[in-house]
Amino acid sequence: MRTSSKRIERLARIGGLDSEVLERIHAPIGLNRGSKTPAEIAIAVMAGILRVANGVSRARL
Repeated sequence: MRTSSKRIERLARIGGLDSEVLERIHAPIGLNRGSKTPAEIAIAVMAGILRVANGVSRARL
């Protein structure tokens, strides 16, 4: 099982979070997005945050 999956499982078990909240968690750690430098990684993370904040689904990208 991947680390992010284990983390979400722990949140459900000990954090008392319901399935609706858990479904909103996006944990892309470990994905290869082609970013190499810390600045590129930061921009990729911010792009993801803006996508969610603006209500753009991943399917539209």
